[in-house]
Amino acid sequence: MTLLDTSTLLWTVGEPERLSVNAREAISTGLSAGELCVSVASYWEIIIKAHKDQLKIADPVSWWNRATQLLGTKVLPIWASHVGAITALPDIHRDPFDRILIAQSNVEGYPLVTSDEKIAAYQVRVIW
Repeated sequence: MTLLDTSTLLWTVGEPERLSVNAREAISTGLSAGELCVSVASYWEIIIKAHKDQLKIADPVSWWNRATQLLGTKVLPIWASHVGAITALPDIHRDPFDRILIAQSNVEGYPLVTSDEKIAAYQVRVIW
């Protein structure tokens, strides 16, 4: 299974040219194997940013449904074990959405596809 961060999901759907070669390959492999996932945390982040006009998505609920269906991704819920794993993370990154994605990646053992250099500073498998 391969976990996409929020930006990677947005770029995969709307601006695939922004993805690195390695990210495109991981996403393509995950798609063909049915092993691509996104976190409900990304859904939450998209809803908040769209509401604040930080993302130009008129209907984020419909967008999310179409995007996850189009990509055939599994949606990873936030479990108590994910939240608990945040306590072991150093304060390199303060963004709560990125911190939960890092925790989910570690707990589940999934690599995280992200261009965020701060995330790469953690003990987490990053693909970019």
